[in-house]
Amino acid sequence: MSVSIVIADDHPLMLRGLSDYISSKGFNIIGSAEDGKTAYNHIVKLKPDLALLDIRMPGMTGLEVAKACYKNNLPTKVILITFDNEEHLFDQAKEYNVYGYILKEFAIEEIEQCINSAIKGEPYFSQEIASYLNSKINYSSKNLNKLLTPTELKILKLVSNEMSSLEISETLNSSIRTVEKHRSNIVKKLDLKASQNALAIWAQLNKEFIKNT
Repeated sequence: MSVSIVIADDHPLMLRGLSDYISSKGFNIIGSAEDGKTAYNHIVKLKPDLALLDIRMPGMTGLEVAKACYKNNLPTKVILITFDNEEHLFDQAKEYNVYGYILKEFAIEEIEQCINSAIKGEPYFSQEIASYLNSKINYSSKNLNKLLTPTELKILKLVSNEMSSLEISETLNSSIRTVEKHRSNIVKKLDLKASQNALAIWAQLNKEFIKNT
C-alpha cells in the first residue's frame, strides 16, 4: 500500500513542486495546506503515515504542529523542511520526535530517502546538517586559537555573524579573494565538507562556542 502523506508549505510554488515530485515517486499525497493549522487538521482527520511540513508557516509553525502531534500521541511521523539551520530548532525537533529535518536547498535530493527512512522508524537529518551536528561535538572541546590563525579566527567569527565574504572583505579591508582563501583553509582545518555553505552552517551551529573563543 502506498505511503500516505500530508504536505504543507506557505510558498505555493514550493508546495506544488514538492507535491509533484513526491507523487512521481509513487507516494500518495492525501492532503496539502499553506498554513500550519490547516495542516494539523488534515493530520487529525486523514491520519497520514507522514506529514511533510515547512517550519515557518502562519497559523501554526511546523514545530508547533509537530509538538501537537507528539503531545496528542498521533501516529503520523513528522518531517520538517526548512531554510533554518539554528541549533535550538534541531533540539526542539528531536524533543517532539520529528523523524526528518531537511534543508530546503537539498529537499529534492534527499526527500525520497528521508521518507523511506521515516517509514522504517529511522530518523533522518540532511547530510549537511548531520555532518555539522557531529562537527559540533568533535570540535567543542578543541582550542580554535591553536587550530586557526588569528586572521582565520577573526573571519570565522564574522561568518558566524552571517556576514558574506564581501562584507567580511570590507570589514577587514581585504580582497574577497583573500577572504575566500582563508575560508577554504578554515574548512580544511575543521575537516568540513567542501560545499558552498559548509562553513556558514557549521559556524551557526557553533556560534556561542566561537563567540567565547
